[in-house]
Amino acid sequence: MSIIKLSHAPSIISGASVVGKKEYDGPLGTDFDIHDNDSTFGMDTWEKSESEMQRLAVNTSLAKAKLSPSDIEVIFAGDLMNQCTGSAYGALGFAKPYFGIYGACSTFAEGLAIASMMLGAGYYKKCAVVTSSHFCSAERQFRFPIEYGGQRPPTSQRTVTGAGAVILSLDGAGPFICDVMPGIPIDMGISDANNMGAAMAPAAINTFKRYFDETNTSPSDYDLILTGDLGMEGHSILCEIMGTKGYDMSKNYNDCGLMIYNCKTQDVHSGGSGCGCSATVFSSLILKKLLRHELNNVLFAATGALMSPDSIKQGMSIPGIAHLIHIKNERI
Repeated sequence: MSIIKLSHAPSIISGASVVGKKEYDGPLGTDFDIHDNDSTFGMDTWEKSESEMQRLAVNTSLAKAKLSPSDIEVIFAGDLMNQCTGSAYGALGFAKPYFGIYGACSTFAEGLAIASMMLGAGYYKKCAVVTSSHFCSAERQFRFPIEYGGQRPPTSQRTVTGAGAVILSLDGAGPFICDVMPGIPIDMGISDANNMGAAMAPAAINTFKRYFDETNTSPSDYDLILTGDLGMEGHSILCEIMGTKGYDMSKNYNDCGLMIYNCKTQDVHSGGSGCGCSATVFSSLILKKLLRHELNNVLFAATGALMSPDSIKQGMSIPGIAHLIHIKNERI
């Protein structure tokens, strides 16, 4: 069995989202807590902007829960930058133990999984999970600085400028993280860095099939099945292949990369990506619906393309991963 059932399921007691202008102009704009019209958040570099987004997201989450930084014991944080520097600088002001984590675009789900296990095991009582990405810092690291004006193919995704944070607690009225399934790295030989959806979809397929098989459930047993972030290409691949395996994903499955932008009007090609994509969508719209009991049983599987700037330059293929979180409005 690869599902980790939490004997004491932690509660998500609050969440907050911080985004840039393009994300605010998208379909979920009014659901986000904070936005900045020039996406700098008052900083003089894109990398510092990303750290500031994380700080704002954590502080806003704490304020919503009527907590102060002294009330949390540890921070789990990650981003796309080398050595997770955005998270390290963002955590400086909280003076709390810090775990820097990296799972590419799957980092938010990875953070929720690790934090939930730490809380469920009794090591901590309250913690923060936060991840971020920034379009300009990601372009500079993985592709070209935006001043270069490079053209991107239709399968490419736009890195979301945003940060999402949640506060987890052993106490609380829910929603609860009941179990988690860590992902397995899957490499199907995709080497095109502009088609991450195709690279990540096999990992999501592997995770979902394992989960449905081990729990003896089907997609129809859940109010929502959410990935983040396969975009149009990966979403299509997942639906098609899961269908051939006997799982109909057409009725209640969506992807954060398709939800955060209007792909028809915002010129984002295949949709959104980045550590901030699933984090902002989950900590805004999805969490609100869980708290209002409009959703009561959710599978959230964030996906990541496990590449680096050097691996791409060396022509290596891109492994994908998908960590799954099962969230319910009642403890099981």
